[in-house]
Amino acid sequence: DTIEPSDLTILARVLGNDQGRLPAEIARYFLTLGFSDGDKRRMHDLAMRNQTGALSPAEREELLAYSKAGTLLSILKSRARRTLRAKSSRRSSS
Repeated sequence: DTIEPSDLTILARVLGNDQGRLPAEIARYFLTLGFSDGDKRRMHDLAMRNQTGALSPAEREELLAYSKAGTLLSILKSRARRTLRAKSSRRSSS
């Protein structure tokens, strides 16, 4: 079985360079990103109502979109932390 890359993992790869590292400035910027308080409230509301089966089809799509955005944000932040750690280690060992 092969695992096909999702649109999220492909986009995360596109944002890196050949070594899978982001430019440091972009890595630092990605670490500042997050959902607004309004988005967090909306996601919580959708998630709670989803547990009781009370979402409309449009709301289910919205919840899925939030989930995908959160996954992408997690991937980018992970890549950013890895990039900054690698740059820090290289400076320390020089």
